[in-house]
Amino acid sequence: MTNPAHQTPLFLIAGGGDYPRLVIEGARRAGVARIVMAAFEGETLPVLAGMVDAVEWMRVGQMGRLLEAARKSGAARSLMAGQIAPSHLFNLRPDFKALVLLAKLRERNAETLFGAVASELSKAGVGLISATTYLDDHLATHGPIAGPKLKPRHLADLEFGFRVAKEMSRLDIGQTVVVKNGTVLAVEAFEGTNEAIRRGGALGRGSATLVKVSKPGQDTRFDVPVIGTRTLEVAAESGIRAIGVEAGATLLLDRPKVCAEAARLGISLHGQ
Repeated sequence: MTNPAHQTPLFLIAGGGDYPRLVIEGARRAGVARIVMAAFEGETLPVLAGMVDAVEWMRVGQMGRLLEAARKSGAARSLMAGQIAPSHLFNLRPDFKALVLLAKLRERNAETLFGAVASELSKAGVGLISATTYLDDHLATHGPIAGPKLKPRHLADLEFGFRVAKEMSRLDIGQTVVVKNGTVLAVEAFEGTNEAIRRGGALGRGSATLVKVSKPGQDTRFDVPVIGTRTLEVAAESGIRAIGVEAGATLLLDRPKVCAEAARLGISLHGQ
């Protein structure tokens, strides 16, 4: 049964990559009749313009224009999807509204920057909803997801890695760890997931395990753990043989492609 709330217009803030396409397709299946998209020059895939009802192109950093587009959209809900780096939001020719927001922030990280955007959208009457809305089919499930059956030592490392990753994420250090035989080889920090994978994989010498989790109290409006085909490619190149993700909290982007790629590369994908 279609949710009546889904039949109201949706304001989609579309960053780079395939994420926005999956949201558009999921929203249409859910009965959303009108989608207005904020698209960013040099970031958003141009092909997406043909999948929505209206589009407003702008530069990254034009907060005033973004908020005006949100107000004019007629939507009461907005959704942020795709690769929008926090630094890009304000560092690329920021407009006056963006500069005012920056001046108010004591700390400038993903949580504070995107939180400020969410607050301004709310003031404009367009609340920001979870980035996983309409994407239930692409969320990780419990147990084996794709690839070869896990060996007992990999299962043990997944359980160990999950405990370590949860603690690291609680401390806001990172959400990804690489482990082998009960030893932590790498912890994600400022360098990002792929570099952590490469460091840990090199130390694991061809048989390490990767674990990615959400952090406590994670704001899913703009911060969702994601595993895509590129992650799998980097993992395979680095000698990662098993990947554990948090079930119900990790987005597989997109799931059929991720599962097929995991099988092709011989990587076991497992939901904890």
